[in-house]
Amino acid sequence: MSVGVGVIGGSGYTGGELLRILATHSKVEVVYVTSREYAGKPLTAIHPNLRGFYAGLKFSEVSVEEAARKCEVVFVNTPHGVSSTLTPLLLERGLKVVDLSADFRLKNPEDYRFWYQTEHPHPELLEKAVYGLPEINREKIKSSSLIACPGCNSTAALLSLLPAVEARLVNLDHIAIDVKVGSSEAGIKPSLGTHHPERANVMRPYEAEGHRHVAEVEQELSRIAGRSVKPALVPHAVGSVRGALATSHVWFVEEVDETKVWRTYAQRYGKELFVRIVRGAPFKYPDPKYVIGSNFADVGFAVEKRISRAALFTAIDNLMKGAAGQAVQCMNIMLGIEEAEGLRHPPLRPA
Repeated sequence: MSVGVGVIGGSGYTGGELLRILATHSKVEVVYVTSREYAGKPLTAIHPNLRGFYAGLKFSEVSVEEAARKCEVVFVNTPHGVSSTLTPLLLERGLKVVDLSADFRLKNPEDYRFWYQTEHPHPELLEKAVYGLPEINREKIKSSSLIACPGCNSTAALLSLLPAVEARLVNLDHIAIDVKVGSSEAGIKPSLGTHHPERANVMRPYEAEGHRHVAEVEQELSRIAGRSVKPALVPHAVGSVRGALATSHVWFVEEVDETKVWRTYAQRYGKELFVRIVRGAPFKYPDPKYVIGSNFADVGFAVEKRISRAALFTAIDNLMKGAAGQAVQCMNIMLGIEEAEGLRHPPLRPA
C-alpha cells in the first residue's frame, strides 16, 4: 500500500519538482497539494509539464486537519516564517514533516534574530529537527519526524568542503566560498533582479556582505570540526535557469599533493549514491550543466601546490539536490524506503 504524501506549497518551481519526482515514485502517492493562489484549479494550471499525471487532483487551501486525514508525510514548501507556525501543528497530529524552508535549519534561536530578523516561535523544535543532508546525517534522518532540508548554496558548499574538513587537511580559519546559481533559485515570482530581461547574461554578486545560507555552512562545519568555523560565502546570480556551482577556496595546513586529496574524497564519497567525483575527460572539473534534472552532486578539486592552496568544487541542480530531490531522498530514508527510489535517472543532456 502506498504512503500518502502531501505537498504544502505546490505551485512554485520546487513544489513542481517535488510533484514531478513523486509522480513516478513507486512507494508513495501524492494525495494533497496546496496553493492559496490556485486553490480549486488542477495542478496542470501552473505545471503544464505534468499533463497526464495527477488526473483529478486539484490544489487545495491549507488545512492541517485534511493533511492529517490523508497523509503520513508532508513536504512543507512555504516562504520562510510560515513553516515555523504550521509544522508544529502537523507534528502534533503525528505527521512526518520534510521542511524545505529555512525555519528549522539553524539550531540556535539567536541565529534567527540575526539572519532572519525574527523571533523563532518554537525554539524547542530546533534541536529536534535534523539537518537534511544525508551525506552527513543519514542515521539521524532515519529516526526523525522533522527534517530541515538545506539551502541550495549551503548544500553545494558543504559537499565541496566536507571531506577536507573531516580529514583536517585545511586551515579552518581561512575558507572562502563562491557560489554561482541560476535564476530558478529566486522562485517563480519575478522581481527586478530575477525578471528575464534583467537576469539574462548577468554575472552579479548579491548579498556579498553575508548570505543567510552561510549560517548553515558555519553551523555544520563547526559541528564537524568540533570548534568554531566562520567561512565567507558570496553567491553570484548567473544567466542559467538551473544549476549551482560552489567553489571553496582553502589553504592546506601541511604539504598535501593531489593524490592525497583524491584519496580523501574517494574514501569519503565512494559509497554515496548521489555524489560523483569528477576527474578527467571530457571536462576536468564539475559543471552544473551535467547534473541538470538529477539528484547528483558532482564534486572535484584543483590543487595549486605553489601556494599550498586548493579550489574545491561542487555542481548541483539547485532545484534537485539543492531542494526537491534531496527532500525526497530524505523522505525515503525517513520511511525506510530504498534511498534512490524515485531518483534513479541520469541528468539531461543537452540542457
